[in-house]
Amino acid sequence: NAGDFMAVCLCMLALTVVMLSYVDSVRLVGEKTQISQLARKYILKMETEGRLTDADRTTLCQELESLGVTGVDLGGSTLEKAGYGEAIVLVIRGRLRDGYEFEEKRVSVAKH
Repeated sequence: NAGDFMAVCLCMLALTVVMLSYVDSVRLVGEKTQISQLARKYILKMETEGRLTDADRTTLCQELESLGVTGVDLGGSTLEKAGYGEAIVLVIRGRLRDGYEFEEKRVSVAKH
């Protein structure tokens, strides 16, 4: 029956669309997780240095670019040396491959 065949085809098409959306979402979550891990790594370095050093800033930007992040902005991050026990902040903004914007913010205290 042609009607049954059309119904099966429409269901297959709908399932394909759902699967593609799911795969794209999983990829985005994976990329965001990698960015979160980088943020953790650098906030720990910042705790011992009291700030985001120029060398760490350059390396962080390179690592983000290797993940496919564009438009990297570290505005709002602690760049001046903070004293022991003072707050330090790492803010990473950018765009993932498909233009999705993100912001990752970590706050801690200087422990140097």
